[in-house]
Formats: sequence, structure tokens, C-alpha cells
Amino acid sequence: MGKSIAKVKTTPNLAVKEPSMYKVIYINDDVTTMEFVIESLITVFNYAVDTAAEITQKVHDDGNAIVATLPYEMAEQKGVEVTQLARNNGFPLVIKLEPDA
Repeated sequence: MGKSIAKVKTTPNLAVKEPSMYKVIYINDDVTTMEFVIESLITVFNYAVDTAAEITQKVHDDGNAIVATLPYEMAEQKGVEVTQLARNNGFPLVIKLEPDA
């Protein structure tokens, strides 16, 4: 006779929360060029040229603009990528993350 194996009944936790979403915000400054902002939106966020230009104009006109709303880890990573790209090109572009309420 073999050993009996106890069966443990598990109930899956169906109350899994969606990841918190965060807004990635570009802050306007007097040094970072509009061309660089457009290029960063295309390169990092995969925007089409026309959309990137529209967002860039909003950053310029309003002083800031939400460029994406993503789960925190992704938003943070994109913010770091853009900041490094900006510094490598001599620009002081500031990226801010805010919880999406």
C-alpha cells in the first residue's frame, strides 16, 4: 500500500488589484528645444510625429502636459529614460510623475 497524499484545497485570490496608474508629465523650460521634446516622445513613447508635435506644443503653451498614463514601474522607467536622454543632450527637461486620480 502506498502513502496517502493529503490534498490541500486552495482558493485563488480573485481580488487582485490593478496596478496604480501614474501620469508622466513634461515640464516646460527655456532651454530644452521643441525638437528634442518631439524626438523624445517619438523615441521613448512611440508617438507618431504629428501627435508628438501636438503634445510638445501643449507643453510649450501650458507650461506642462501629461504625455502618458502608465503603471508606476513603467512610468518611472520612461521618466528615467527621458531624463537621461535630456541630460546626455545637455537639456534640463524635468519629468514629473503624479498618481492618476
